[in-house]
Parts: sequence; C-alpha cells; structure tokens
Amino acid sequence: MAHTRYDCHAGCPVEATLEVIGGKWKGVILYHLLSKTIRFNELRRLMPEITQRMLTKQLRELEAENLITRTVYAEVPPKVEYSMTDYGQTLAPVIHALQIWGVQHLKQTSEDP
Repeated sequence: MAHTRYDCHAGCPVEATLEVIGGKWKGVILYHLLSKTIRFNELRRLMPEITQRMLTKQLRELEAENLITRTVYAEVPPKVEYSMTDYGQTLAPVIHALQIWGVQHLKQTSEDP
C-alpha cells in the first residue's frame, strides 16, 4: 500500500492515524482482534451489518499496514484466521480510549432531551 506523504502541520499525525484506522469498520475490526485471533466468519458474525466484500477489503488494508496478520490453513473448507501484529498491538491504548469515549458519548446523547 502506498503511503501518503504529508506536509506536516500541527494536525498531521492525527490525519495520518485516521487515514490508517479511519472509516466505519476498521476500528471495530481492530477492537475485536485486540484480545484474540478470530476466524473470518466469526468476524462476520460479530459485525452482521458489514458485507463480506467490505470486510475482506478492510482486512486487506489493515494487513497492508502491518496492523493485522492473516493465516490460511490448508483445509477443506479453507480456514482463515486474523490476529493483531505486534505493531498493531501498539494501537491498543487508542482503541480502548475510543471505546471509553464512545460509551460516554452514547450515554450523553441518550440523556439529551
């Protein structure tokens, strides 16, 4: 995957981070993979609203960024598992912070009249 070169200004690191983990599904995928290795179909069950095509695309992009690893087992039917790389694990504090903020945000928005 080609990496974007940034004309770095104050927000540049945030922009770079969001380019890698941004979007509707990547953060959720990373959250699920933080604690364990998960098979492709289990990820689909955990995120029932994602299409198979979109899940495959997002997983490939995360793999290209070296955040996750894909292991294929020569079985019939094929078994494919995904797990976080050591580099991907460095996102754990970011993902947990997003989760905490999200819980607070959901609580806040449910309390608004």
